[in-house]
Amino acid sequence: MADTAGQAPLLEARDLHVSFVTEDGVVRAVEGVSFELRHGEVLAIVGESGCGKSVTAQTLMGLTRAPNARIEGAVRYQGRDLVAESEEELRAVRGEEMAMVFQDPMTSLNPVYKVGNQIVEQIRAHRHESQVQARERAVELLDAVGIPDAEDRFDHYPHEFSGGMRQRAMIAMGLSLDPRILIADEPSTALDVTIQAQILRLIERLNEERDLSVILITHDLGVVAEVADRVLVMYAGRVVEQGTLDEIFYDPQHPYTWGLLGSLTRLDRPHAKDEKLTQIKGQPPSLLAPPQGCHFRPRCPHAFERCPEVPPLEVRVDGGAHADRCWLEPEQKRSLRDVDGRIGLEAV
Repeated sequence: MADTAGQAPLLEARDLHVSFVTEDGVVRAVEGVSFELRHGEVLAIVGESGCGKSVTAQTLMGLTRAPNARIEGAVRYQGRDLVAESEEELRAVRGEEMAMVFQDPMTSLNPVYKVGNQIVEQIRAHRHESQVQARERAVELLDAVGIPDAEDRFDHYPHEFSGGMRQRAMIAMGLSLDPRILIADEPSTALDVTIQAQILRLIERLNEERDLSVILITHDLGVVAEVADRVLVMYAGRVVEQGTLDEIFYDPQHPYTWGLLGSLTRLDRPHAKDEKLTQIKGQPPSLLAPPQGCHFRPRCPHAFERCPEVPPLEVRVDGGAHADRCWLEPEQKRSLRDVDGRIGLEAV
């Protein structure tokens, strides 16, 4: 994992708001999200489905621009505000500077074109390379991400690849123009645990060998523990906690983070197999009409009279940049989360 302390950010989101006007009302998908991504860092964004992770990532790439979309705030990359740039200007950023690996490679790859030709098409769309040169580059990339017999596999169609190989092919496509930032949206979803581990090791290796900055979108804290340097926890469109990997796992400050951690199977304690997993009761709120104040309030067993006010995301523990969005005092949080030596909200 990268040592990123003291480094200037490579990418910076500031007070990012994304909403969509629908027939039912305005969906506030992202509310005031701010974060930094440093050189060579793996930043994980975690949370339940529908919390705004993917919309945040797609907005960084300019992929949420639509007639019904409203985008406010700034996304700064090397002094440029990507939110303010035109589609033509963004085209030079996508692929060349920032690349994205989408959640489902089967729907991201064109089923009627050979996998290798799809990588070649991207290379030639951005660079003046011959068909032969682009093919050599594509084969090299397929081999680099661990696809066996890359020369032969170049001419295969997506349905002839396994799920793990399709995901590797998407990563190869993302790397084809040597970007500085790779955004991976649920790259190991729907893969078995063995292939999932291989994909995570691949991302970790690319991060180390290429000094590649990575934004990893996931709902799985087990995945986060494998590769991340820092973590953003999102809930209902907002960042509710952010910190280093150790801060989030060993000193979590927000009740929602406790619930996510409490849902993990613990194998490092005696009698862990006899313990019940915890659950966060209720359902995530509709972003058409989110709860007043703290969005987690209706599901939080520790809500009190101040929670109808919106808590700011701020550092509440001395030292570092570990910030959370909760009105409880740090001393209260430690006593509540450590009941019976467990992290969690409520036993199932």
